[in-house]
Formats: sequence, C-alpha cells, structure tokens
Amino acid sequence: MTRTFHALALVPLMLAVLAGCATQSKPAPVGLLDVVSRPAERALQGGLRAYDDAQYADAEKQLNQALQAGLASPRDKGAAHKTLAFIYCTSKRLLECEAEFRAAKQADPTFALSKSEQGHPLWGPVYKKTQ
Repeated sequence: MTRTFHALALVPLMLAVLAGCATQSKPAPVGLLDVVSRPAERALQGGLRAYDDAQYADAEKQLNQALQAGLASPRDKGAAHKTLAFIYCTSKRLLECEAEFRAAKQADPTFALSKSEQGHPLWGPVYKKTQ
C-alpha cells in the first residue's frame, strides 16, 4: 500500500515535468536565404563587405541603413556599431567613435573587442574610455 501511495504521489510531478518539456520547443533554425531577404541584414552584410574592401563611405552608409532598418539580432546590432566606431576612429571623429562603442554595448551586453582590437592605436584608447 505504501509503495502504491508513493508512486501515485509522483504522478502529478511527472506530468508537470512532461508538460514543461512539451511546451518548450526550439525555434526553427534561420537559413542564410531567410536572413539575406531582410533589408536590415542585407544592408549589414553589404556594409561589412564594403568595410573589408576599404570602401569606408559606402560601409558607413550601409551600416547606418542596417541599424535604421531594424536589425533583429543584438549581436548584429553590436557588429554594426563596432564597425561604425572603427570607421569614425580612423577618420578622427572620436566623439562619434566613442558613441558607437557605447551603442554597441547597449545593443549587445556581451559586446567586447578582442584583445588585438583593444590594442589598436586608433580605437583601442577610445574603447577603453567606454569601459
């Protein structure tokens, strides 16, 4: 009788656990074609490509468009702000550079420059001011 009672007492707990598992489904993975069909993400991709190609004016324009269009991911927002900060620091617009580093951290609380990026002579000191 005692074993039956203990087993029956566990039934509600087991049902609650199973119900919790059933309601927690993972979101569907996002494919590359889904991402590039979004205007903000497409502008981010174009801005990063332009930056890599040393087309800084075009990169600045596209990165700002990406932010204005509403990037969905905090990490993407952080990357856009970081790249804008690099552009501003290298063109001696230090106040804008600092503002972009602050915006990157606000958009993505996990944002941080790598050790090598922190040691850069142009944007490293500005980034350190924002920490």
